[in-house]
Amino acid sequence: MAQSPFEIKKEICDIGKRIYDHGFVAANDGNISVKVGPNEFYCTPTGVSKGYMTPDMIIKIDAEGNKIDGKLNPSSEIKMHMRVYKERPDVGAVVHAHPPVATAFTVAGIEMDQYILPEAILTIGNVPTCDYGTPSTMEIPDSLMPYIQKHDAFLLKNHGALTVGNTLIRACFTMEEVEFNAKINLYARQLGVGASASIDEIPCEQLEKLMELRKKMGLPGKHPGCQKCPNRGTDKCRCKDNDPSHKCTCNTQAPASGDDALVAEITKKVLAALGK
Repeated sequence: MAQSPFEIKKEICDIGKRIYDHGFVAANDGNISVKVGPNEFYCTPTGVSKGYMTPDMIIKIDAEGNKIDGKLNPSSEIKMHMRVYKERPDVGAVVHAHPPVATAFTVAGIEMDQYILPEAILTIGNVPTCDYGTPSTMEIPDSLMPYIQKHDAFLLKNHGALTVGNTLIRACFTMEEVEFNAKINLYARQLGVGASASIDEIPCEQLEKLMELRKKMGLPGKHPGCQKCPNRGTDKCRCKDNDPSHKCTCNTQAPASGDDALVAEITKKVLAALGK
């Protein structure tokens, strides 16, 4: 059953409070939008804390970001939301926030491209860092373009994160996954002492299986495979054997193993979370 305008507005407020309570935004930071028609979107207003919104504050805009209805005004950063909707017809909602740990990775110039959690691989894949752009300009929407078709989560250098989904709750959950993955990555580095500490990633053979599951689940993104991997034969290689002569099986059908049951169980949990 389709949601009423009030229900959609209330859900935006609920998600706003959720990301505020999680510490993903401070003061008036962040913005949220939901697509409700070919040329109609609800979005959060500028200058209002996401933790203290009420449904009457939510405004309606068109695909150009022009206000159709509402007492307040849209954020100037709604441009990046509109770029996503234009390029990705499958997206129904967008969330922009400043999750502290994930944002810190961009400030430190550290890519969040390690594959460390099976659940994160299935839900968000790897998270690209977009080039820095001046807030409120077209620089940030433009910075999304190299990645927009193959990812549902994006780090914005020195400017937080942007996540998308077919529903608002899905976009919110993806934001939570990004920050949770960033925390685990950070803790692993601290335990290993230093930002350059070795991260024990999922072996390539298992990574390929997880990426194939992403494909079956209709999610964007694919591991390039060892034959094209720039880390092949280096100390950054994700395979168990870093010898350059090692014949990796990542681009071939991996043999069945006891790990398949674990992957299948994780997939069930992820699909349940995605509502599939």
